[in-house]
Amino acid sequence: MTQNSVRGHGTRRSRVPHARDRGWDDGLYEGSGAPDPGTPGDSPAPPGRGRRSRRKPLSRKRRILRWTAVVFALLILGTAGAGYLYYQHLNNNIETTPLPETGRAPKATANAAGQTPLNVLLIGSDDRNSKENLRLGGHKESVGAKPLADVQMLLHLSADRSNMSVVSMPRDTLLDIPKCEDPETGEKFGALTYTPTNQSLGRGGPACTVLTWEKLTGIHIDHYVMVDFTGVVSMADAIGGVPVCVDANIHSRNSKGEGSGLKLEKGTTEVKGEDALKWLRTRYGFEDGSDIARAKAQHMYMNSMIRELKASARLTNPSEMLSLAEAATDALNVDDGLGSVSKLADLGGELKKVPTSRINMTTMPFNYVGPKVVPKPGEAEDLFELVREDIALDGKDAAKKKKEEELSDDPAAAPADTGVVVQNASGDATRAPLQGRATAVAELLKQQGYTRATAERPAAGADVSVARTVIRFPSAELEGDAQALAKSLGLPPSSVKKSTDVSGVTLIVGADWREGNTPAKQTPKAPDKKAISNGADKDACMHVDPDFTW
Repeated sequence: MTQNSVRGHGTRRSRVPHARDRGWDDGLYEGSGAPDPGTPGDSPAPPGRGRRSRRKPLSRKRRILRWTAVVFALLILGTAGAGYLYYQHLNNNIETTPLPETGRAPKATANAAGQTPLNVLLIGSDDRNSKENLRLGGHKESVGAKPLADVQMLLHLSADRSNMSVVSMPRDTLLDIPKCEDPETGEKFGALTYTPTNQSLGRGGPACTVLTWEKLTGIHIDHYVMVDFTGVVSMADAIGGVPVCVDANIHSRNSKGEGSGLKLEKGTTEVKGEDALKWLRTRYGFEDGSDIARAKAQHMYMNSMIRELKASARLTNPSEMLSLAEAATDALNVDDGLGSVSKLADLGGELKKVPTSRINMTTMPFNYVGPKVVPKPGEAEDLFELVREDIALDGKDAAKKKKEEELSDDPAAAPADTGVVVQNASGDATRAPLQGRATAVAELLKQQGYTRATAERPAAGADVSVARTVIRFPSAELEGDAQALAKSLGLPPSSVKKSTDVSGVTLIVGADWREGNTPAKQTPKAPDKKAISNGADKDACMHVDPDFTW
């Protein structure tokens, strides 16, 4: 195993930087102002080892582009020929870290055709270097700070490869971070509550960020790709211009000198290199000046770049492709399952199957809590459920998915012969689990004939905040029993999944069942069309704040 050197000493305290009433951190993105000193964390992790730790520090202003290397790498490798991609030095470029083995969300079940969806977590690491921070005006407190996962996007490829959904999470989302372990050093980190999600990366690397996403969403993540900044600008230049649009002249610079420096005329402009960098960094001047507006601009760039990659004739040139492939593989840290050029090429090939018209990107619905955000009750869970159930964000295949749901051939035992363990996970982002809820539900089940139902405390570290009630079973011979229980409660078949974390049929009572005799019946609602960026939308244009026009 080779480990990307994202480790570092010291701590970092969260501050509320200027975004007027939004309070977003400018440290990673903007070209001026002090970086975020961060939040005091746990014991510092040892410094990174290996090839990456010997690299010279690079400018902070290049970091914002590193996450885009994911799309470059996956799509570029997917379009390349086999002859030169399999050079051993390309494989040696790729650094890997294993995914966690325990505490995982259940894997997605196959559809009627035996196909399964694919979930890849894209991570942009804020791996700061002390000398570079100081040179750019950073605080001494940021020296050796732990890395932050300041860009997080979940890429969901549907089972039939007909569509792709991308969900961004704001880096300041307050949520629960589970207990984690650093796969390289063995250092253990206790669970945290109500903590910004970007701190997960400093608590055991990308594996902890994966666990954090799975804990919140219930979505099993198959792979992660974490992007470093090496070679990203050169790849942007090699691909050529990516068209972006603004609805007015924009200059991202205020009277204090804060801003990315982006200066474009109204309309569509092809940006590359430093101009692409400025576009991705820009917050001042886009809409309300928040990270949410910046994510929207990043989605626009990403969609436009995918269209260019699919259409570009330059990517058929072997010499140019080799240069791009080398730069891309050198920038990536991935899980073991993607740890070779051939595996990355296979993933790129799968992504190519999706037509641009079925690529949809959005940001997790949220509510503000001061300068931070929390998942918006109901709407965030609807979004996660769409992904879990492999339903496109545009909702076009919802009816098709419902028809595909099939019950197991395993015969169900009589309720009186079915043992059911009831666990209480009725908490949510703002409320603790309802005391005594598992006992109350077990009594309800006994009244329905499940006389062997018993309440059980969740295992140490188990999730006590699940938005929707679910049923888990450990082996195939109990699947029919679990599905029969779901039917008796009015739960859909999709709420039943196999899990090795349970020893028998287990009913996990979620926040949707804090009262009443049955869980609330809810159909996941697709996001508002205004909140979605579509890959085929060539007319998309960022709104410019009138205070930043020229």
